[in-house]
Amino acid sequence: MARYTLVYGVRIVKEGTLVDVTEGRLTLKGGETAGLTLHTIDGTIPQLRRALDRSLDAFFDFLPGVSEEDKRDFDDS
Repeated sequence: MARYTLVYGVRIVKEGTLVDVTEGRLTLKGGETAGLTLHTIDGTIPQLRRALDRSLDAFFDFLPGVSEEDKRDFDDS
């Protein structure tokens, strides 16, 4: 079974105060770099929780290289 490291940054700021979000950078072994896209979600705490759950579900649905076995064995639906 494949193993992964999930890198996911989360920070909550008061709605309407955010001016800009820029891409983060990851440094991998061998000096390679990779981009890290940061997402924004607005709403109440319950709305944020539901949206984050949906976002994570979609992330794993579209993750390249994930085996059908992993999807079948670890799908919560």
